[in-house]
Amino acid sequence: MQDEPPATARRVLEAGAIGGQAARRLADTLGALADPVRLRMLSLIGTVEEASVRDLAALSDLAQPTVSHHLRVLRDAGLVTSERRGNWVWYRIARGRGPTVGTLFDVFAPVALDPPRTPRPLHPDELEDALSRLTGRLAAVYAETSYDVVRRIVRECATGLVRTRTTAGATPLLVLVERFARQRLSDASRDRSRSAPHVLFVSQTDTARSQLAAALTRRLSQHRVVVRTAGLTPGAQIPRNVRTLLTELDVPEAAAFPKSLTDDAIRAADVVVTLGSSDACPVVPGVRYEDWPVGDPTFASPVGFAALRDELQVKAARLVAELVDTHDDGPAPE
Repeated sequence: MQDEPPATARRVLEAGAIGGQAARRLADTLGALADPVRLRMLSLIGTVEEASVRDLAALSDLAQPTVSHHLRVLRDAGLVTSERRGNWVWYRIARGRGPTVGTLFDVFAPVALDPPRTPRPLHPDELEDALSRLTGRLAAVYAETSYDVVRRIVRECATGLVRTRTTAGATPLLVLVERFARQRLSDASRDRSRSAPHVLFVSQTDTARSQLAAALTRRLSQHRVVVRTAGLTPGAQIPRNVRTLLTELDVPEAAAFPKSLTDDAIRAADVVVTLGSSDACPVVPGVRYEDWPVGDPTFASPVGFAALRDELQVKAARLVAELVDTHDDGPAPE
């Protein structure tokens, strides 16, 4: 018993650890998730809102009794609910569990399977000098905006990208800060009577769905539509498979990176398209909202990735046709 820590030390250790009861409950949930078949089923149900046993059997290529067993495990863990309609049982994400499932696939999975590359940290003095010079340059470009507002936006952009350790290949952090700040300043000063239509794509992390939708929309519109992306909880980097397609669509590496959702971007948008984030996206009067319930391409199979790309292309083509028909055909400034 001499190796046991004293009571005071035990209290300190307890303060730093998850409680025993919470750990058991979390272990039960993680145990229900610790199966590749159940993870695929859960991701599909979360994307399409509800799926039948027949759909899930086709996805997993398993016999229906085996599929029912996996679904029972997810249901017992409180992750899904079921309802019989006609000859089939339909499953959907349990009420209140949407954020849990979203965090699993949008936040945890990308970091676990594709760890972000940590950019070289800048010395505080070096960063301060660089941000001051950037503020001066942008204040001259956006002369109608006060210097204090430019300075605030530049620093907010830098703080957000540093916090999320955002990377875009070998692109220096300050290049990303400048691009983000220019977008925000342009959005804040937008004159709707003289500018091309704006579309904002919002996803949970702004790493996959929103980036693909934006790239396809930009290409289909031939730059007659200004396209932005944003995330409710921005990730650190764009997945490799998504980056590969962006390259094929001629999107420069520094032009596509996760960024946070801002009030400027929403208010400047004519249309806000949510992709798996409709419940949490702020609603601004006068802005049109659409929800595109498509799957996450981050970990999709090659067949699934191609299907998602095609689905997004169809939706983007329809949106572009609607917007371009009601605006001039002049090029949209970025």
